Amino acid sequence: MADQKNAKAGYEPRLKKRYQDEIVTKLQKEFGLENVMAVPRIEKISLNMGLGEAAKNIKILDEAIEELAALAGQQPTMTRAKKSIAAFKLREGTPIGCRVTLRGERMWDFLDRLISIALPRVRDFRGISGSAFDGRGSYTLGVKDHLIFPEVDFNKVNVNKGMNVTIVTTASNDEQAKFLLRELGMPFAG
Repeated sequence: MADQKNAKAGYEPRLKKRYQDEIVTKLQKEFGLENVMAVPRIEKISLNMGLGEAAKNIKILDEAIEELAALAGQQPTMTRAKKSIAAFKLREGTPIGCRVTLRGERMWDFLDRLISIALPRVRDFRGISGSAFDGRGSYTLGVKDHLIFPEVDFNKVNVNKGMNVTIVTTASNDEQAKFLLRELGMPFAG
């Protein structure tokens, strides 16, 4: 619904516009791609919070869902345990986390906020690892503390939560994906 309102108003995310205007041509030159449709692009961004403590205290999960909704701009889904594990006092079907998948305008807006606002707020930040690619062009980034995002009100947070951010691209290999993310402004170390 918010995407429809933004589309009517002529809104286009800053990073998406930069991708279309500048980065597509750079990718074509760098990798010798003649067809514009063969140029790597970002397909989706998946945010995941795994909360083992939620099995004991469901309030933590409710807070996480609320905070992830504020970050993503859409309602996350609850994840449940697939197996029972006695050592962790975990039963099958117990709520243990939440996740959300972003596409379109929300995806571009989140990526822009991650690169330009959240990552620079990390203490002693020296860049992110360039080796967290999966071999098929997707990149996963672990965030230890979700308070780096300005949307989260730290006065209401009882427990610091980590999260995984997975950026899925259409790149055929890690080299293309890394070049794409570097051109978008992702601060890789070294």
